[in-house]
Amino acid sequence: MSYDAGPVAALRRIAFLLERAREDTYKVKAYRAAAATLLPLPADEVAARVDAGTLTELPGVGASTAKVVAAAVRGEVPERLARLEAEQAGPLVEGGRAHRAALRGDCHSHSDWSDGGSPIEEMAFTAIELGHDYLVLTDHSPRLKVARGLSAERLARQLDVVDAVNAHLVARADAGPGEGFTLLKGIEVDILDDGGLDQSDEMLARLDLRVASVHSKLQMERAAMTRRMVAAVRHPRTNVLGHCTGRLVTGGRGTRAESSFDARAVFEACAESGTAVEINSRPERRDPPTRLLELARDVGCLFSIDSDAHAPGQLDFLDHGCERAEAAGIEPDRIVNTWPRDRLLAWAAGDTSVR
Repeated sequence: MSYDAGPVAALRRIAFLLERAREDTYKVKAYRAAAATLLPLPADEVAARVDAGTLTELPGVGASTAKVVAAAVRGEVPERLARLEAEQAGPLVEGGRAHRAALRGDCHSHSDWSDGGSPIEEMAFTAIELGHDYLVLTDHSPRLKVARGLSAERLARQLDVVDAVNAHLVARADAGPGEGFTLLKGIEVDILDDGGLDQSDEMLARLDLRVASVHSKLQMERAAMTRRMVAAVRHPRTNVLGHCTGRLVTGGRGTRAESSFDARAVFEACAESGTAVEINSRPERRDPPTRLLELARDVGCLFSIDSDAHAPGQLDFLDHGCERAEAAGIEPDRIVNTWPRDRLLAWAAGDTSVR
């Protein structure tokens, strides 16, 4: 079978498939590093190095990645790519296909500006390849130092980068892929102990959408945690309540018990204020648990099915959240990221008429 997408596309696709399969990070980095090295090089230089056997003299290109490059330059499907396509491509789960088809975008993603593993533009280009109309970039707020949370100054610089990425996408729109796509400005803002948000109101006002999450004192006493979360979801700048229980059910970070709070009180506050409850699609979270997902449904909440992606391949984790939403009987129109961009932005800006 012939292959004409080129070596950089082959390396990126392998990295994407490894990420969505939750393979070790070091394996993914090898392919992304090789792709970054080759990207600025003329095609004839890469082909000459294949012929001369000198690919591995390039920084970031090892024996395994060189084999992929050589096959792609020869117009052959690289063996590693063919194997991964056979083993890992296709839906990650069986259910939720109608909900997945209805999604227009993703409201929770991270870049290497905080604790993500890839540049902003790589996250945006992968979202385009997945067919998204929009992706909200939601790097962490300053209190979360372990995740390199963004100060107001760094966030302001990031907003300029987002503008530059969107300008580039508009400039290349005539080329096809990416036409109509928008990278939206957002934040995953920490919910402080008193229910306040960990960023200035001035900066929050400059954003398109805000996800508010608890990342500290997860085992706070039940009544105090309830007050904290209710205050946060009623904050006029909060749009989405992220991974509400904070639990971890599997994965390399181990397990973590749910936070204790009055879920009905929190979800009623969400319903009253128009704050969406996130269905976090990361397999290690599955948050909220099914019983709370069904309670939020019955209370009348809006939802946002989010990948919480920290790498490009994880953007496809949406499959998991869609399967759970379908199983819970949540209608697609109650899921804010099934909405067109303009409706989403109007809702996030506080327009109650679009709910």
